[in-house]
Amino acid sequence: MDVRAGDVKDMDAKTQARFRALGGWAAAAAGDGLRVPGTAELEQIARTKGTAGCGIDSPAVRDWAATMDWIMGQAAFGVVDPHLQLPDHLVKPADTLEAQPESEAQAPAAGPATAEKRAPEPGAAPAPKGKGAAAGKRPKWELAAMEQVRDAMARYARPLQELRARDANEGDTRLVVTDLLCEGLDYDKFRDLTTEYMVRQDFADYGVRIDKQMVAFIEVKRISQKLNERHLRQVQMYAVNEGVEWMVLTNGAVWQAYHLTGGLPVVVNMAFEIDLLGPAPEEEKAAMMFLLHREALKRRRIDDVWKHRAATEPGALLGLILSDAMLDQIRKEVKRRTGITTTAADISETIKTGIVDPKLMARLYKSTEP
Repeated sequence: MDVRAGDVKDMDAKTQARFRALGGWAAAAAGDGLRVPGTAELEQIARTKGTAGCGIDSPAVRDWAATMDWIMGQAAFGVVDPHLQLPDHLVKPADTLEAQPESEAQAPAAGPATAEKRAPEPGAAPAPKGKGAAAGKRPKWELAAMEQVRDAMARYARPLQELRARDANEGDTRLVVTDLLCEGLDYDKFRDLTTEYMVRQDFADYGVRIDKQMVAFIEVKRISQKLNERHLRQVQMYAVNEGVEWMVLTNGAVWQAYHLTGGLPVVVNMAFEIDLLGPAPEEEKAAMMFLLHREALKRRRIDDVWKHRAATEPGALLGLILSDAMLDQIRKEVKRRTGITTTAADISETIKTGIVDPKLMARLYKSTEP
């Protein structure tokens, strides 16, 4: 699958990321002899952010809808080549999952479309897998954890909707959150969760332990409460005082995960935010919630996500742009293009006052004050 620069020149960065991720997957799957959507179809799907609203009803799109939605969800969080990490159930098109085993001798001669639907004989050695099927190497614990997360999300979607419909209070919201933590994320309510964990005369809603070590604090708000910076400061205080690096804010539907890096000052970076009742594809929601699963958090699967987000958040990128080396490169490029000589200081001032969002500048300068 050839995704050329000409195909993406009028796309924004996020659409390009989705398109390239889909193109990488399609090339690998086609190399394995599987029928996949064409470049034009992939472009339309990338532009509409999902298969549901793309307006394409071809068999290839229908059969691969869940796979493509999952890939785009991963691309949205900066994962490179997400098709190399496909869950087992997304490696093959949907119509293959229900195919009955069929003897090679009895199978009629056919083109790739028929071969695509042929299941291996029982007990036969699996065929060699290419990049499109690399997920078969995923560990059993990960597959089991993902399945547990998906099941819990499906089971608690309606209870969460009902909580929101009746504007349930924080106590009722907490009951559902506890069930999600235990049944969906595999925490033991007696061994792993401490409710009303005392931190210097205050109480965190949940302290989370893994192998007897405190690893996270969770703060729960009523389901209609929009999570805000004040709530983050509250749970951040708990984390700083106890030396804990992970913080989670939730109102049952929306889940936000933050990482705290100690020091003076401390640095807080959001790892992800997902709304279980929002429009995002279910596989994207499951992939994010999986990062909070006990087994995934124990193995620090969330690290790459928060490190990528920290490296590309607006403040970090602005710092890169305003670095001496980058300003000097810009100064040279201005000279090359226009013949005008300027200084790094003048360029820096123009960027700060005329290009960057004033709110971002105010936040950055406020955060560096003693």
